[in-house]
Amino acid sequence: MLLALATTATRPSYRRIPRLLRFASKVPLDPKKPRLRLTEDEKPETVPDRWNYNSSSLLEGDAKSQEELASYPLVDANELEKCKQPPREVKMLVRDWIEDSLYNPHYGYFPKQAVIFDTQHTTFDFEKLRDSVEFQVEISKQYAQYGADAHQGPGRQIWHTPTELFKPWYGIAMAKCLVSEYLLKYFPYEDFVIYEIGAGNGTLAMNILDYLRSNHPEVYDRTRYNIIEISGRLVSLQRKKLASIHPCVKVVHKSIFRWDKKEPAPCFIVAMEVIDNFAHDMIRYDLRTLQPLQAFVTVDDRGDYDMIYTPVTDPLIASFLKLRTRLAHPPAIPRLLRAAPALLRAYTNLPFGPNLSRAEYIPTRLLSLLRTLRNHFPRHRLLLSDFSSIPDAIPGVNAPVVQTRFQNTTVPVTTLLVAPGYFDIFFPTDFTRLRDMYEHILSEPATSELPEPTSAPRLTPLAGGTSSSLALGADYFSSYHPSNRRRPVDGVTSASGLPVGERKSSVFTHAQFLSTYADLNHTRLKSGENPMLEFYQNVKFLF
Repeated sequence: MLLALATTATRPSYRRIPRLLRFASKVPLDPKKPRLRLTEDEKPETVPDRWNYNSSSLLEGDAKSQEELASYPLVDANELEKCKQPPREVKMLVRDWIEDSLYNPHYGYFPKQAVIFDTQHTTFDFEKLRDSVEFQVEISKQYAQYGADAHQGPGRQIWHTPTELFKPWYGIAMAKCLVSEYLLKYFPYEDFVIYEIGAGNGTLAMNILDYLRSNHPEVYDRTRYNIIEISGRLVSLQRKKLASIHPCVKVVHKSIFRWDKKEPAPCFIVAMEVIDNFAHDMIRYDLRTLQPLQAFVTVDDRGDYDMIYTPVTDPLIASFLKLRTRLAHPPAIPRLLRAAPALLRAYTNLPFGPNLSRAEYIPTRLLSLLRTLRNHFPRHRLLLSDFSSIPDAIPGVNAPVVQTRFQNTTVPVTTLLVAPGYFDIFFPTDFTRLRDMYEHILSEPATSELPEPTSAPRLTPLAGGTSSSLALGADYFSSYHPSNRRRPVDGVTSASGLPVGERKSSVFTHAQFLSTYADLNHTRLKSGENPMLEFYQNVKFLF
């Protein structure tokens, strides 16, 4: 059945990927496949489900009833890590569906399918390339070294990053950014502590550390480079590639969402091309009441997928919606409809009018990351880069691209509900909203219940004494506080001995950031083009 790949309501276009659908239709449905179930005592209390009655009525006779789908046990991605095959007769939040599809250790996309493009020991000699066309030809030659896909199904999922294409110059730009902040604020009183989330092939870490060793040996001697990596395969690669060359590297095999240690020292968090693969939840609004509904993915006994909607009960979704309201970020409903109830009633009473708003994907896992940084790295500085917009997204607001590699060609599809493990799912990021969320969360008190470090941090001239530096109040010396600086951290002072808040983060385009920190002469082509500036125009930085 084609339903093994997509739901009845939203299928990929047959004309775009007919052979891919034929492959998916041949996936056997094993009646002996283990199914994940919960006992009656473990089942959560049920809430009346809302059914989106705008789905096709032509196939309803073959579809499971709303009541039967809603009765399936609720599971999450943590439970599914034990499953060696995708489960059936379950339901899960959209973020758990995405996490399971991407990160399940047995059948997930990243552990089993994804390959990061790596030029190995080759670097492009940009100054000898005629123009960007010739540069892309050289990239194609590097891709050709991976060989052709030998079978009819989805092939190896190869994707590239600016770190790999423009090495070592891209990594050197990141190093200059970080070391300039360190030298300005902390040297020589504090160590240079870096945490990289999702280091891929380890190329960025290698480029940063090579630069420090050659140009700032006194900083390199005080560098501690920590990698937090969820993929066991990449952990082995990173340790093999980095450990013997740079002993200051420590690779931790763990998800950042399960981080359980507190770093009291000032540190830098690096997250490059990471948050686009963070799972999102999906909500839709009841257009009669304007109440948000959370989406669940259901998997029936045949392995077919569908979605049902219930009032919001998930704490993380509810927390995100409250934060969005506080920040005055509007929901994905046209302002005119929100402002004019009469117009909204007329709209919903139209023949075949929708009862639910468009699907909206909200970055709940990104919210979890920001809280982790606040609670576990109280004195961090974040350097983050990712896509601000992406083409070929599926329908919806802030919707992801869902794509696979088929017969050596990247093929986007039009639905989220695809065979787990064979498709990349990645999202754009609204960097203005991210900055608002980030600064608001950092202004809140930490909620971590972690025990304090067993060994007291080394005292430095920048650390306060036994009494709190803010005991007299943050505004004791002056009632003025700049709007572009955070509130001071208790116990942390500047070189002047006064509590001074960290500068707030800013958003930069890819070209703006690299024009500030990169040596652009090394990536300029004979034609005068500079692909490191001109490529990735849909990427932004937060720093």
